[in-house]
Amino acid sequence: MSIDESSTGGPGSVLLPAVAPEVLAEAVESLSGRLRKKLDAAIEGCAAGAVRAADGSVGVRFGEDAVVTLRPGPSGVVTEADQAVCGCLLAPRCLHRAAVLGASPIADPQEPAPPAPGPDPVTGPAAAAGPGAAPGASAAPAATTTARAVAGPAAGPAAGGAEGAAEGGGLTAAQVRAAAALWGAAAEALAAGVTAGGAVVQAELLRAAHTARIAGLPRAEAAALRVVRGLRAARDRSAAQRLAELTGAFRELLYTAGLLASGAAGAGLAGAVRRSYEAGGSLRVYGLCREPVLSATGYGGVATHLLGVDGAHYSVSDVRPGGLSRARGAGAASVALGGAVLDHAGLARGGLRVVGATVSPEGRLGAGRGVRATAVGGVAWGEGPTAALFSRPAAEAVAAMPAEGAEPGLLGCDVRVVGASGDHVLVRELTPGAPLLRLAPAHPHPELPHAANLRRIAGHPGLVLRVLGRPDLDRAATLRPLAVGPVPGAEHSLRLPPEWLGRADLGYDRLQGAHFPGGADGLVPQESAPAAGADPLADSPLWRVRRLLEAGVAGGRRAVAEAARGAEPAALAAALRRAGFGSAAELAAALTAEADRRPRDAFGRLADASAERYAWAWLAAAAHLAAAERSLVAASWA
Repeated sequence: MSIDESSTGGPGSVLLPAVAPEVLAEAVESLSGRLRKKLDAAIEGCAAGAVRAADGSVGVRFGEDAVVTLRPGPSGVVTEADQAVCGCLLAPRCLHRAAVLGASPIADPQEPAPPAPGPDPVTGPAAAAGPGAAPGASAAPAATTTARAVAGPAAGPAAGGAEGAAEGGGLTAAQVRAAAALWGAAAEALAAGVTAGGAVVQAELLRAAHTARIAGLPRAEAAALRVVRGLRAARDRSAAQRLAELTGAFRELLYTAGLLASGAAGAGLAGAVRRSYEAGGSLRVYGLCREPVLSATGYGGVATHLLGVDGAHYSVSDVRPGGLSRARGAGAASVALGGAVLDHAGLARGGLRVVGATVSPEGRLGAGRGVRATAVGGVAWGEGPTAALFSRPAAEAVAAMPAEGAEPGLLGCDVRVVGASGDHVLVRELTPGAPLLRLAPAHPHPELPHAANLRRIAGHPGLVLRVLGRPDLDRAATLRPLAVGPVPGAEHSLRLPPEWLGRADLGYDRLQGAHFPGGADGLVPQESAPAAGADPLADSPLWRVRRLLEAGVAGGRRAVAEAARGAEPAALAAALRRAGFGSAAELAAALTAEADRRPRDAFGRLADASAERYAWAWLAAAAHLAAAERSLVAASWA
């Protein structure tokens, strides 16, 4: 199991070992109603007094008579209830034990090792999420989800029976029941929001997530763990937490659990625990570039991107605990693949001939006893199989990428520098009628040279260069470059050393003055840099819907209901309809109306409103917003 230290709750909490979700859920469930009300207050600050003993156990003292001791197993994780003990008379159903477990970071479930012939060279959860990506990134729901979510509670878990789902959707009855339980817990957590989403609400989500894992729904479980960690970070006011990320995590959880519980999903939505590696035979691959990997959970390393002779994309990763120093040093580390004698810097500009290759579904090359690799010469960008990366306009390449799900692939284009806009570089593709594009740092960490290299490039308006990067599908016409090089035949382009083979990795190589054309005679801007490029996403009134959804995540149902009682709903609907977003206006109105709904029983007394009806209304608006924003982003590339 891996440890998510970003979810810990104080400066001393790094001493606490990670805890399996089911252990924490069981401890909270065993508390009385009176003790549950005191749990959040007990968790605050208790981790600061943690003390590690010589035998590896961790103790936390409560007053004079109670000491909680955590004794993690060989993996460093508390996986059994008897590994957490308290010396008070109420143990194990005591507040002290539950508080310490609640202050401990949540562990990820153990991921099985890749199958024979050998282990995966990628170590740690950061590599599984993709290079440079912080854990918790979630896929946007499909457009068809909007229609189902708009249908309301009738389309929810109660609409599909377990038996029908087992027959038509490929899911078992136990999976449908587990998904329905997770949907209910997620709906309650959404209605509570960050302000009321304390340890008890989190424990209910963890219990449902564990049930989902037992039933064989790892994707739903992973989504629930992301929500719990987000709630913890938000309540602890962690600097690394973003409300937009937690909103996306809720959308992914509700979408996954709701669709699974409705009986309309196939078995593919359940996900897979194992990242299976399959035999790839003999491969010949060429290096494209290196990319630093730095995750919020303390992992660091490098991913070297490769291209096969048939145009297929591959990668070799080396990601381990170590954070920034590991990410900076791994760029020159040796490649652990089939005995190949070269480092990642050499591989990024060279090539490999691999015999007995094993390949993951994401294109990662595995290392094992049966894999043999030999270094071969590389090819310059635009030659051999790499020519296809730069052969079509960027708009066509973006349109051909999947609308959601997997991380966007690499995209290559030739551009001319227009100027700077904040920390972005405004460029225009060397294609007639091409739109203005933004180059943004692939990783914002100041100790990595991405931003510094882009600032140097921005200082040379009129410069033409070849860019290889990954489009940011959450921002209008934005490309996050991983490497740059000169445009063949261009007079005013980069001048890189011959040993760089016509490319500079922006995360490792640092561009200097000698790498740019001498003098400024030929560097005449073709156009003046605008104060700010047109951004259809930022200029649209959809930000009002986003603010409403995020207010619901932060303050719960009550915050959305309060917004419904002022003048904001009318202004929101009017602005959306004027811009042509009529469906968004209707869904936002339905959300605020459901949030403010106060049903009464047969005697006229106020009754609790349905959290599930509110969750469906929230999901409908969130799914529509995601689809509308994706459409605007796609249009910005055209």
